Amino acid sequence: MKKTALYEIHKALGAKLVPFAGYQMPVQYEGVNAEHLTVRKGVGVFDVSHMGEFLIEGPNALALIQSVASNDASILSIGKAQYSCLPNDKGGIVDDLIIYRLEENAYLLVVNASNIEKDWQWISANNDVGAKMTNISDDYSLLAIQGPMAIEAMQILTSVDLKALKFYHFEISDFAGIQNVIISATGYTGSGGFEIYCKNTDVEQLWNQVFEAGAKYGIKPIGLAARDTLRLEMGYCLYGNDINETTSPIEAGLGWITKFTKSFTNDYALSQQKANGVTRKLVGFELKDRGIPRQSYPIVDSNAVVIGSVTSGTMSPSLNKGIGMGYVRSEFSEVGTEIGIKIRKKIVLAKVIKLPFYKG
Repeated sequence: MKKTALYEIHKALGAKLVPFAGYQMPVQYEGVNAEHLTVRKGVGVFDVSHMGEFLIEGPNALALIQSVASNDASILSIGKAQYSCLPNDKGGIVDDLIIYRLEENAYLLVVNASNIEKDWQWISANNDVGAKMTNISDDYSLLAIQGPMAIEAMQILTSVDLKALKFYHFEISDFAGIQNVIISATGYTGSGGFEIYCKNTDVEQLWNQVFEAGAKYGIKPIGLAARDTLRLEMGYCLYGNDINETTSPIEAGLGWITKFTKSFTNDYALSQQKANGVTRKLVGFELKDRGIPRQSYPIVDSNAVVIGSVTSGTMSPSLNKGIGMGYVRSEFSEVGTEIGIKIRKKIVLAKVIKLPFYKG
C-alpha cells in the first residue's frame, strides 16, 4: 500500500486512514458532516496526492490528446485547463481527466488514482504519433484548497492575484515560498478554491504554510468522505460509480465534453448516440421521504418495476435530505418525474431534479 508524502501528518492529526486506490488515504478527521460544511462555508484542505499526472510533450502532443480525449483540446491556450474523458472503443469510458496546457507543445493530464496504470497503457497503445510521454505521478503531490474563504486565506502565500484567476485557468508561479508550483482554479467541490501541484519534497512546507495562513479563517484538513458528498451535491460524476467502462459519455450527460468537430476513439458510435438518443440516462434525484439511497439500490417506477439503479447516494449535509444519481430508462429521465428508490424492502418516493443539488 502506497502512502502520500503527507501520510505521517495525517496520522498525527488523528485521521481515519483507509486503503483507497492503492494508497493509505485520510477518509475523515472530525466527521464527514463537519468537514463538508467547513468547505461549504469556509476553507478546507484535501490531500489528493494519489491522483495521477502524465506529461505529454513534443510537436505531436496535441495530436495524441485529440485522438484519445473526447473534448477539443485545440482550443486550450497556455494557462487554461479542460475537463475531458477517454472514451474506449466499446462505447464506455476509460477515465475522466483534466488537461492542462503548460507550454506550446506540453500538456499535463491529471487522471484518477485507481486508473493510473490503465490510463497509461491506453494512451501509450494509441500513441502512434511519437509524442513524448512521462508518468510523473509518484513525484508530485496535489492539495485541493477549497471553499469560499480560500482566495482571502491563501493570497498572502503567492504573488499571483488569486481573485483574478478564472475558473479552469492556472498559473505556474510561487506559492508558500516554493517556485514553479501550479496554482489551478479547479476543484471538485463546487465551493471555489484552488488545486496546488508541487514536488513531494516541497509538500510538507506547503501544507504547514497553508495551515498557518488559514488559521484565522478556521481552515481544517478534509477527508475523502466529505470530498464525495461535496461532489455529489454538485452532480459531478465519480469514476467507478457514475461512469465506467460500460457507460457512454452521452448516457452520463457528458455530451458537453464530447466534441464531434474532430476524430477520436469511438467517435462515430457516440455521434450516433447523440443523434438518435440513448435508452438510459444518468439523472439526479432527491428523496421525498426520509431515507439514504446507496450505490446499486434499485430504482423503480410507480408499479415497482425496476427501471434503473443508483450509482451514488448520500444524506446531503447541506440540504439535509437524501440525494443521489443513477441510470434510468430514458423515458423516466425528465426533470420532475416521480420514481421510487428501493431501500431494503421499502420503496421510498423520489423525484428527478435538475443538477446540481446544491445551488450555493
